[in-house]
Amino acid sequence: MSTGSSTVAAAVRAERTRILSELLSDLPELAVVALATMLEEIPAYAAQDATFRTDVRDQVVKHYRAKLGVLLEERTVTFEDISFTRRAAMRRARAGVALADYINAFRVGQQVFWEAVVERAGHTYAGREAALSLAAPLMRYCDFASTHAANAYMEFQQYAAAEAVRESRDLLETLLAGGLPTRGRELAAAQAHGLGPDARTPLLVVIAVLAGPAAPVPSGPDQGADALHAACAAIARTGGNGVRTLSVVRQSEIVAIPVLGSPHGAEELCDRLQGVLRGLTAEGIRLAMGVSTVAAGAAQLPQAYQEARAALDFLPEEGGVAALPRITPFQYLALKADDTARNLVDARITALLSEDRARGGVLTATIRAFAEADLNLRMAAERLQIHPNTAQYRLRRIQERTGRSLRSINDLVELLVAIALQDTLPTNTGRERLGTTTNEGRGRADVPSFHEPR
Repeated sequence: MSTGSSTVAAAVRAERTRILSELLSDLPELAVVALATMLEEIPAYAAQDATFRTDVRDQVVKHYRAKLGVLLEERTVTFEDISFTRRAAMRRARAGVALADYINAFRVGQQVFWEAVVERAGHTYAGREAALSLAAPLMRYCDFASTHAANAYMEFQQYAAAEAVRESRDLLETLLAGGLPTRGRELAAAQAHGLGPDARTPLLVVIAVLAGPAAPVPSGPDQGADALHAACAAIARTGGNGVRTLSVVRQSEIVAIPVLGSPHGAEELCDRLQGVLRGLTAEGIRLAMGVSTVAAGAAQLPQAYQEARAALDFLPEEGGVAALPRITPFQYLALKADDTARNLVDARITALLSEDRARGGVLTATIRAFAEADLNLRMAAERLQIHPNTAQYRLRRIQERTGRSLRSINDLVELLVAIALQDTLPTNTGRERLGTTTNEGRGRADVPSFHEPR
């Protein structure tokens, strides 16, 4: 090396030492600039409190000091140099900071540091060369530190998720046994899901099972997840009032316990569940959901669980939502009826209803409209959009064929029971009334208020 080259190299080295030494002296002020830039560019950081901001500034100081030490000693960064990042990463995860925001903070810190290097390098040749010589080791430090910080962040999230799942499962078993937690982590988990100490809080039990083979989720926010767990996460998002619904994968089923704002909130919850069903179907996941009646507190949850399981039997193989809050006791009894109940129906009534169903269900619709109009013929005709004389003619035909008068309460109830029983039969001709497909394998079909048509 020539004398001139040696002189230039020495000048560059001296400038490099000067730049780093100045940065070390100005380290607290530099950290303040970095924090201010993070708050300006990262909304999630700006939304945090003063304690969080102080912690971030302290971490910036530690990183800048470690970085300057590595650069001054001209060596490769090691894990021991940045061991403090593990606890900081856990604190960020615990504070709810997204991983993308956390890594973005590293980028901002690196940017502020590099701008400080360039500023102190000045306009001399030796200064600019000194700054350029720092670019590669600075990038290596940032890559190394951010990678380890991200790993620590993910490790903590996985641990926290596993703990949350374990706590949720324990809480679910306590609730399904009819109890409420009174202390410890179970109580905290209960409160996080809106399950307070009030024993009369209106609740539902939702049970969901896969209606098809389990498969990875091809799209959506849960892409790549197991279908059952992706569905569980989707159901958990149906909670209201800013809380997540307690939703747990329990062997081959999902069990969820939504909290209702009032006993009348069941209808809104059922709407949200049907929205979940549509979204999951679009992602290739088909579910069968059974929804219990409203339980008045945890003591009724064991019974509600059995109700939700029983409701699943009303669904066809392709799935759907079987929501007990949406059906009447009359419909429920018809859905639960066996062959003996059908055999008790007069053969004349069965014959009429079968023929009528094949012809479009005109007489069946007339019976329903007459009952819904409280035996008011004119009102029934208006609902059917026919002349009252036509409605009267149909009533006579029904009486002639069945021997039952629709103006007799007992006869009308018998006809309505027969219609309800026929609605549950696995026949394609009943689709107009049922509003959905049937399933011959199960011998059941859905009713409009019970399961949304597909």
